[in-house]
Amino acid sequence: MKQLLEDRYPLIWVTGEISNFRKPASGHFYFALKDAKAQISAVIFRNQNRNLGFKPKDGMQITGLGRISVYEPRGTYQLILEYLEPKGIGAIQIAFEKLKASLSEEGLFDEKWKKPLPYLPRKIGIITSPTGAVIHDILTVLDTRFPNLQIVIRPVRVQGKGAADEIEAAVRELDTIDGIHVVVLARGGGSLEDLAPFNSETVARAVFEANTPVVSAVGHETDYTICDFAADLRAPTPSAAAEMIVPSKADLKKRIDRTQQRLVRALQHKLQQMRAILADVSNRIVDPKRRLDDLRIRWDDIYGRLLLSVHNGIGRKKERLAWRIDRLRSYRLVQVVLDHRDRLHRNGQHLRLLSEKALGKHRSDLRELVGKLVELNPSAILSRGYSITRSLPDWKIIRNAEAVAPEQRLNIRLAEGAIEVSVADVNPRDAGTASTLHPEDDGL
Repeated sequence: MKQLLEDRYPLIWVTGEISNFRKPASGHFYFALKDAKAQISAVIFRNQNRNLGFKPKDGMQITGLGRISVYEPRGTYQLILEYLEPKGIGAIQIAFEKLKASLSEEGLFDEKWKKPLPYLPRKIGIITSPTGAVIHDILTVLDTRFPNLQIVIRPVRVQGKGAADEIEAAVRELDTIDGIHVVVLARGGGSLEDLAPFNSETVARAVFEANTPVVSAVGHETDYTICDFAADLRAPTPSAAAEMIVPSKADLKKRIDRTQQRLVRALQHKLQQMRAILADVSNRIVDPKRRLDDLRIRWDDIYGRLLLSVHNGIGRKKERLAWRIDRLRSYRLVQVVLDHRDRLHRNGQHLRLLSEKALGKHRSDLRELVGKLVELNPSAILSRGYSITRSLPDWKIIRNAEAVAPEQRLNIRLAEGAIEVSVADVNPRDAGTASTLHPEDDGL
């Protein structure tokens, strides 16, 4: 067969559409050349494809010159091409581009409609063939990154007649299942004909209309379908889709551990700062008893100086009066005596006025000091409705709600008597108590 074909068809021209194009590491181009009724395998070796002025791809119509041969290990015949030239875009590719342009103009591919994926989905829906390697790859990656996730698999045909209808129905069905946070639409690579169901308008509209975020993972990284553009996210491969929708559980645990360590260090540092502030404030606060003693000493000092001032004033007035009496005695004229007597009377009245004024001022100062003394008296503060709360049994004064715990026993000292209570609840950040303070109590 090989000899008959090669001898009878040494060189032929053939025209068709490229399908399932691939380029392995050898650098040769392998593809299927087809028309509406038939197809044949073709190859153009690396030495010839270097001289091509274009890059062949699926869906492209080409015209080639070559010979027909038989690949004996497989028993198949193929074209070995020596020359290629583009003939135009194939019918399938034209339909693809036309539908893509129509849906894009309609707005189905706009970024504003793309829904964000949940950070950690609890239930994942997967639409794919149940027998291919794709589902195995996805499940392996999901189990590696985050074991024990809930997964709903909706089996469908991913190529051939009726596949598009099954895929559309599967998308709409999973969109109605409660609890599914993301849907993955997946299949492996293939030719443009193999991917035809994912280039269907009905599938694209079902993906666009879904309320659940849809990830398209169809074909290889270089394959693009209408479904990719309509989906909320395109993944280059099905395995990459599994990595994109689920974070690594081990990485999350590490992040949580690091965050917890930072929080503990921050809380310890804050606690040390608060302890330092508390110690500083405690050192600066004066014991009310000491303050009261200081005020008593000050009151005694002021009172003593007041009495001394009054006595000294009276003494000076007496001295001046005596001096004037002596001068009066030195005069023997009656008129002089009368004048000095009148002057003495006026001075006496003035002296009484000055004494009364000085005494009134000192009494006012004394009353003010006594009033301050009374205000600073802890008993007076308690009589205005305040209380002193101590923890039992250590009798420590409670200044912060965070220092007590539910069911702890407390002793509350009132203006008259004391009561013991048990804590029912603790509200360390209750802002309501601040609003109940009287404006006069702001400094307490």
